[in-house]
Amino acid sequence: MQADHILAIDQGTTSTRAILFDVAARPVTVSQRELPQHYPEPGWVEHDPEEIWRDTLAVAREVLGSNEPGRVAGIGITNQRETVVVWDRSTGEPIHRAIVWQDRRTSETCERLKREGVEPQVQAKTGLLLDPYFSATKIAWILDNVPGARERAERGELAAGMIDSFLLWRLTGGDVHATDITNAGGLCFATFIAVNGTAISADCSGFPKPCSRDP
Repeated sequence: MQADHILAIDQGTTSTRAILFDVAARPVTVSQRELPQHYPEPGWVEHDPEEIWRDTLAVAREVLGSNEPGRVAGIGITNQRETVVVWDRSTGEPIHRAIVWQDRRTSETCERLKREGVEPQVQAKTGLLLDPYFSATKIAWILDNVPGARERAERGELAAGMIDSFLLWRLTGGDVHATDITNAGGLCFATFIAVNGTAISADCSGFPKPCSRDP
């Protein structure tokens, strides 16, 4: 049997889909599940990472159930960008709900950093402006609001990333903590850790290096 199909996982803001494509890039089978939204406070938007994981497995199994799994040559992931998850490296369990790209809870933090003159440094190192849309301040918020999280992150016990990183970690049983450069660009911090080894200072970003890569 020739492995000539690709399984695409499309994890979006409102749903999770799996699509099996044949060698001519034609969709063979599609499965989709809606994703509930959580609004704990005005301007806050969260997703349950475990629900995302369960839905990912479910739609993938539904697609593969009506086809020959041996024909799958590889898996691709496309994801809602800037939505972030922080999870335990040893268990893979998230320490907080995912903070969604639409979330504005770190608006005051971004404004404070702008007043302190930090934005030019951020822009020089990442190419981005300070805005709650990007991931860095979301990760910092989780580390500062989940008891003990920042200390655990500094010890290398936590991992952080967008949804693609979380799914890749789970799909590989914790063997791979990675992202691609186009996703990394929206982190507003980890891009240059991953690409050329430079980073914004911890005082600027509130983002410990051990979260972004394997120790």
